[in-house]
Amino acid sequence: MKGRMNTDKGKIVIDTEVIAKYAGSSAIECFGVVGMASVSVKDGFSKLLRKENLAHGVEVTIENNKLLIELHIIAAYGVSIQAVAENLISNVKYKVEEFTGMEVAHITVRVEGVRVNE
Repeated sequence: MKGRMNTDKGKIVIDTEVIAKYAGSSAIECFGVVGMASVSVKDGFSKLLRKENLAHGVEVTIENNKLLIELHIIAAYGVSIQAVAENLISNVKYKVEEFTGMEVAHITVRVEGVRVNE
């Protein structure tokens, strides 16, 4: 599914993969986030993703031209997960809405692991 917007100059179509990459990049900038996680359904292990694979830790769905985003993160050890999640939601929501011009209806944060930030 793709995000669609009509402007007075024409149509804009944004692929969800583009939105996922942007959301992942915005997420790893947040305090307390070590990185994005890819979850293997096969064995249940989460793995830290490299910068070029950030979209694999983000799921983007579009319903009624509004974005639903699910972030799979690895949090830094010793930080408040609630504070990190609130900051993450606020930051990603603002940046994605500014980038796409679409409304973010809901963001879910799934903490897949905790690591000591080196």
